[in-house]
Amino acid sequence: MGHWFQENIVEPGKLPLLIALSAFVLTFAVTRMITRLIRAGKGPFRNITPGGVHVHHVVPGVVLTVVGGFGAVASGQRGVAASLLAVVFGVGAGLVLDEFALILHLDDVYWTEEGRQSVEVVVLTASLVLLVLGGFSPLGVDELSGEQQQNRLTVILTYVLNFAFVLIALFKGKARMAVIGTLVPFVALVGALRLARPASLWAKRFYRRRHKTRARAVLRAYHHDVRWVGPRRRFQDLIGGAPDRAPLPGPRPGSGP
Repeated sequence: MGHWFQENIVEPGKLPLLIALSAFVLTFAVTRMITRLIRAGKGPFRNITPGGVHVHHVVPGVVLTVVGGFGAVASGQRGVAASLLAVVFGVGAGLVLDEFALILHLDDVYWTEEGRQSVEVVVLTASLVLLVLGGFSPLGVDELSGEQQQNRLTVILTYVLNFAFVLIALFKGKARMAVIGTLVPFVALVGALRLARPASLWAKRFYRRRHKTRARAVLRAYHHDVRWVGPRRRFQDLIGGAPDRAPLPGPRPGSGP
């Protein structure tokens, strides 16, 4: 195990990346635990509201991410400084992405349905970093032979082709497959070949007059959502907490009949 760690993590200079990922995941887990305790009114933790202004944890997260990111670029890939800055960056990134939905919607949607997007982005980010640590390289360049790597035209064409698959998957409404496809080209290829999501830009442009194809896309999307939405929501609730349920429609208390 020690030999594998030295050969695959330390020697290639991936130790700071592993430290940053560990800090990122640990920060997200601790932050979610604290916010769930605050939500339940348990423990000593409270929201930070100096002067009546709620300071979200994305604020210190941005500061730590900037300091850790610029510091890591300046320090290089090895040494104690690189490892410490990796921790700073990982903590900052964990705080920022834990409130990704707030940044996206410019609203405090932490405990709403939209807030699930933060959990999804954190899981996706951690998965991509794990792929990089496992040896995957963007657009599959590591899979080229030595002769192909020397042939710049082949490398450029490989980039362009795989990037085209990523863009097609993205336009077909398959954002997760597009992002993972930047590291694993086969995933982007599958996303590019399969039917588009009914509400995607691709479907609106190319399925507008192809009624049978659009109907197949709607049916496939329905079956996919029925199969996976439930498990995905339970997984998100497990690690991030269940969102607040929307109030049922009806007369407000005290409003009378």
